[in-house]
Amino acid sequence: MANTLQGVVAQQLIPRIDGAGRVLAVEIMLATPAIRNLIREGKTFQLINQIQTGVKYGMQTLDMSLKELYKANVISLEEVLNRSLDPEAIQRNLG
Repeated sequence: MANTLQGVVAQQLIPRIDGAGRVLAVEIMLATPAIRNLIREGKTFQLINQIQTGVKYGMQTLDMSLKELYKANVISLEEVLNRSLDPEAIQRNLG
């Protein structure tokens, strides 16, 4: 799998604050050499750290996407906290 994987995109549709439908929150992981190595070694618990540091390659975590949507006043804090993988960290980060 580590050799054939090109990337993973996870998506969630989240209700907008203004009630005008939903907006897309996206997590993107690309198969960089570091990602491939973690998969090969079975250290998938470390993938989130590689995604966070892989912003320069176009990667982002779901929490990063949620945070940006909240900062843009598109989704509510309640939605961010309900959908976040680490709601305590994201709440501290939002201040």
